[in-house]
Amino acid sequence: MSEVVAMAGQAYMRQLLAHPLRTKAITSGVLAGCSDAVAQKISGVPKLQLRRLLLIALYGFAYAGPFGHFLHKLMDRFFKGKKGKETTAKKVLVEQLTASPWNNMMFMMYYGLVVEGRPFGQVKSKVKKDYASVQLTSWKFWPIVSWINHEYMPLQLRVLFHSFVASCWAVFLNLKAARSIANTPTKKA
Repeated sequence: MSEVVAMAGQAYMRQLLAHPLRTKAITSGVLAGCSDAVAQKISGVPKLQLRRLLLIALYGFAYAGPFGHFLHKLMDRFFKGKKGKETTAKKVLVEQLTASPWNNMMFMMYYGLVVEGRPFGQVKSKVKKDYASVQLTSWKFWPIVSWINHEYMPLQLRVLFHSFVASCWAVFLNLKAARSIANTPTKKA
């Protein structure tokens, strides 16, 4: 079994070196789709919503993977040759003040408009109502992930690491939402 895992890892690294953007996009799409499948199961959806799963996978493939690829290349170029904890802190700060707010906004808009198919006015109202809370929650968790990513991950594995953690985070948030719904008292008629 360990030989199979090692061979798969080597094959993945070969693809990552030969086709970095494509590999990161596919990886992000697959991880996003898998996390949505798990999230749907946890939230008690009786039958897997394939359309939703595919649209979430598309988001990972078409946006999250490529955005992460170019973000980390840009950050590496911007901080070229600079090392150390102070540089890592600056990278985390830049990422959390630029990419994090943008990505949260993009996901909320995509989810409302594309996945749920709601009209723009409704999505705009929901984003206006929930965005600050989402971003503040994000800033409690993602700076730690960003620190680990910039401090310990090689450049070519940063999107994979981020996508993996994002998948776990999405499952966690769905589990938390499912529990809060289950614990909400129902009104009696």
